Amino acid sequence: MKRTGFIAIVGRPNVGKSTLMNQILGEKVAIVSSKPQTTRNRITGIHTRGEDQFVFLDTPGIHSPKNSLGEYMVKAADSTMRDADAVVLVVDTGKEISKVEENVIAYLKKSGIPAVLALNKIDLYRREQIAETISAYARKHDFEAFVPIAAKNGKNVDELLDECGKFLTESQWFFPEDMITDQPERQIAAEIIREKILRTLNKEVPHGTAVVIEEFKDEKTLVRIRAEIFCEKASHKGIIVGKNGESLKLIGTYAREDLERLFGTKVYLNLWVKVKENWRESARTVQNFGYRDED
Repeated sequence: MKRTGFIAIVGRPNVGKSTLMNQILGEKVAIVSSKPQTTRNRITGIHTRGEDQFVFLDTPGIHSPKNSLGEYMVKAADSTMRDADAVVLVVDTGKEISKVEENVIAYLKKSGIPAVLALNKIDLYRREQIAETISAYARKHDFEAFVPIAAKNGKNVDELLDECGKFLTESQWFFPEDMITDQPERQIAAEIIREKILRTLNKEVPHGTAVVIEEFKDEKTLVRIRAEIFCEKASHKGIIVGKNGESLKLIGTYAREDLERLFGTKVYLNLWVKVKENWRESARTVQNFGYRDED
């Protein structure tokens, strides 16, 4: 009998939610960066194992929003929890319980939705620290299970899947067996390019960027992509482009490598950089750049 269920992966920024999603799927569908608040949209990852289909919903990190983009991200995370059958709360094992986790736990208590606590990055901490973190969260909420994991190397991720399997119910699957995400190829391409911006640049510039795919042509033996990178200041444009265009070339090289691996064919990538001052402050511009409410 086929079973399925929707499971939200939530937590504060930079705890490893997207890394966990990619590890479960065995493919990169969510971008990963050491910088917080990397994920902006809700991302669906589909993992089919035997008769079970897990539909994981990776969310933006929950934080105190400072602009229209931040408000959109927090709303996306909140709405995802409302749509889910269960929640995986991912925490950094070595960090104390913050207001973010307190708010998630309050929602869990109010809604009655079942939840598993995934203690990530256990490879960086002692057993005593792991035990202390479990005890602290056990005093806060009656989680269905506590699973210490290292999402980066896959340690105990199968055990976490087993726990999530307890929340699945008998139902026909919502997606084909070989499907791993419902993201359009354009969106995946835009996110991969943005990941390379985060990887290549430092400080405040990366978080003020958005990527819009203006052209996407699949010519079977070649995928042509024209993308526009928007930043908030003219000075930021100079940093993204770099001296003699070196930074932009590096971003393009890194992005093309991932895109060719993803699409299984050659990719011609044409990048342009434009300035849209303070776009994160404008709700209309945030929507125009693809960050739209799903409610």
